[in-house]
Amino acid sequence: MSADQGANKSMYQFSYAEVLEDDPQSSRNREREALDHALELLTAAKQKGRTSRESIEALHYVRKLWMVLIEDLVNPENDLPDVLKADLINVGIWVTKEADMISLGKSDNFEGLIDICGIIRDGLK
Repeated sequence: MSADQGANKSMYQFSYAEVLEDDPQSSRNREREALDHALELLTAAKQKGRTSRESIEALHYVRKLWMVLIEDLVNPENDLPDVLKADLINVGIWVTKEADMISLGKSDNFEGLIDICGIIRDGLK
């Protein structure tokens, strides 16, 4: 299993309810690790360019990660404040749309994705 598959599996194999069974710090650590991996991939993609294999891998991972995060945020068992959930969902929608724009050659805003993922990761302390 590659490192990417391992990171995907650790992030995606748990439903929100299962993650809640863990202590909150463990859950935040897993989310932070997934965002760290996204940041590594996005940094490599920015260096190699929009049409590189690194770009395709990074954008795929970021879309998948944010879709899982959005899914968890809309889950009724998620007890974050509604305003925070709505804000994070909006961030996730922007990230996935921006990743799509890069994939389509209509943007090269890797820096924006890196900034947003870094801000969210840093907020998981």
